[in-house]
Formats: sequence, structure tokens, C-alpha cells
Amino acid sequence: MWSEARHQRIQLMLQRYERVSTPQVMTALGVSRETVRRDFLELEAMGVLKRVHGGAVHIGDEPPIDKRSTLHVSAKQAIAKAAAQRIDRPLTLFMDAGSTTTLLARELSLLSELTIITNSLDAAHSFRQQAAAHSNKIIILGGELSNHLAATAGSSTIAQIQRFHADIALLSPVGIDARYGASSFHHDEATIARAMSECAHQTWILADHSKIGTRSRETYCPVQEISLLISNTSANRREGFKELADCIGEMVLV
Repeated sequence: MWSEARHQRIQLMLQRYERVSTPQVMTALGVSRETVRRDFLELEAMGVLKRVHGGAVHIGDEPPIDKRSTLHVSAKQAIAKAAAQRIDRPLTLFMDAGSTTTLLARELSLLSELTIITNSLDAAHSFRQQAAAHSNKIIILGGELSNHLAATAGSSTIAQIQRFHADIALLSPVGIDARYGASSFHHDEATIARAMSECAHQTWILADHSKIGTRSRETYCPVQEISLLISNTSANRREGFKELADCIGEMVLV
């Protein structure tokens, strides 16, 4: 059986069962353990699955933003507060779009003399009431309106990001692990986050425990380029936490 056919069969099994064991795939495909291991490695690199002890689990589509905004809210609020508390002087900040960074915007709106550059319409709205009172400057990046969240995206958005140099890029990924770094499911979100990271002096990743040790479809920032990871205390029970902690410049659990 050609590798493409095996990959398709494995993906069908994952869609049906969510999790498959190595012996299960060996039996279904009639191949060796080494062949399954190699297929798992190739499919993980494609963002289709995540290898776990004894097998692999399916990586599904990212939930829509209205669903994400209701998940792990208390953890995301604590992470947002912790990030804001570390902003102690006038800075220029990139901020991408997501449920965690929307909560962060509410915290940052109470600080003063910040320049916020964002593609997130929700984050910009959070600053609207407080920007003048706290002498904050909000720059909304133009571009095409995203199909899956209230944000701009596309080549014109990237071009505008590249005109700036920020002190910190504040980014919230779909997943982060030691091998692949921070990743997102949608290509346009990944390219926005990658451009912000590349045009900032530091990259801070805000990720609740559910994102630790996982990989989504497209990597945008390797671990060695992450200055700070802020997560919640449940993160240390996640598979892959120790390996990630050993790679990150600084990690804060709240």
C-alpha cells in the first residue's frame, strides 16, 4: 500500500475513533510497527494528528470564536491579568485576534501610554472607551475581513505589520509544544502572528492549559524565539509540559 493510501486510511480511522493505537493501525493496514511510526511522524508534521504514548489522536478543526470565548474563561482571564501586570512602562505592542487577547485588551485598556497595533476588531473595541482617558494609541490594521473571526487578514495586513517595529508581540496560539512551537489552525491567523513575531523585539505567548503540548496545522513561532509563555497552573499536568518548559526562555503559571 502506497504511503498516500495509508495516510488516507489513518485519517479516516482518526475521524471515526478520535484516537488510534499503533497495533490497531498495524492490523488495519497490514504493515509493520516501523511503517506506522513513520506514517505518524509524517502526518504529525502535516498537522493532522498528534502522537501520544502507544498511538495517535486526531487534531480537529479549531472551534469558532464564539465557542472559544466560552472555554476556559477563568484561566484566560488570569493569564490576561498576569500579562498586563508585566507591562510597566510605555510600550508599542502587537496583538493578534483571539479570545485570550480580547480579554487581554480589556486589561491593557486600563494602563497608560501604550501603542497597540492589532488586527482584532474586538480588541480595538475594548480599548475604545478608555483609550483617550489613558493616553493610549490604538492602530487598527487594515485588510480583508476574516471569514471566521472579527479581524483583518491578507497580504495588505501583513504589509502594514512590516512597517512597524514593536517592543512585544502578544499572541495566543491554538497549540504550543516543544518541537513545533506556537501554531494556529487557519493559515491567515498564522501568517499574521508570524509577521508580528518577526517584527517585535520579544514574543509573548498566552496559552491556557488546553493548548500546552499540542500542535495545530501551521507553525508560526519556534520555541527558541519565545521570550515568555504565560499559562495557568493546570498546564503542568499536560503531556509535553516539561519538554516545553525546558525550551522556553521564561514561563509563568497563574
